[in-house]
Amino acid sequence: MTSKITDVPGIRVGHVQRIGDGWLSGVTVVLPPPGTVGSVDVRGGGPGTHETDALDPTTLVPTVDAVVLTGGSAFGLVTAHGAQRWCEEQRRGFAVPGGVVPIVPAAAIFDLGRGGDFAARPDEAMGYEAAGAAAASSEHADVGRGNVGAGTGAVIGRGAFKGGVGTSSITLDSGVVVGALAVVNALGLPFGISSPQAEAGTSEPGPRH
Repeated sequence: MTSKITDVPGIRVGHVQRIGDGWLSGVTVVLPPPGTVGSVDVRGGGPGTHETDALDPTTLVPTVDAVVLTGGSAFGLVTAHGAQRWCEEQRRGFAVPGGVVPIVPAAAIFDLGRGGDFAARPDEAMGYEAAGAAAASSEHADVGRGNVGAGTGAVIGRGAFKGGVGTSSITLDSGVVVGALAVVNALGLPFGISSPQAEAGTSEPGPRH
């Protein structure tokens, strides 16, 4: 059986995407078990993130209620609001007088216009739907890979190759299961591929606009 992030007990993943009619983008939500402690390391010259500062170990709330990965660049970060609304409805969040405040950090990739319409990007409703899809999945369910969810419009090497979602896990000798999920949307080329090979079209990425 292929390893995946959902090999970690309690982790669930939901993908939502739209393809066609100008669309080539989507959103992925990772739902951890209640009380999961979160942390973050943000790098790069143009990070598109939402509420990642809340994961600093010096801040008030150490836990995370959902993690959102999305297309749509900075516009797509609104999907976190949808996932947050879903969490609030489920009473998942930091308790405050009168209710809860879900802690939902998010990060976005740049895929604007890859389906043909620059304005076709994930919205709050898609974030809500992806959170629901994650919750509806079964324990240790398989996780979609490739051009699904936040990886729908991902590319590598300026569009020479398709990027996408990847996931894996490993079980340590201690019995601890470590899982990972990545959305690869990289400027560089895959290891071992030269620029002339890419220009020759060794892999067709699908729609490019």
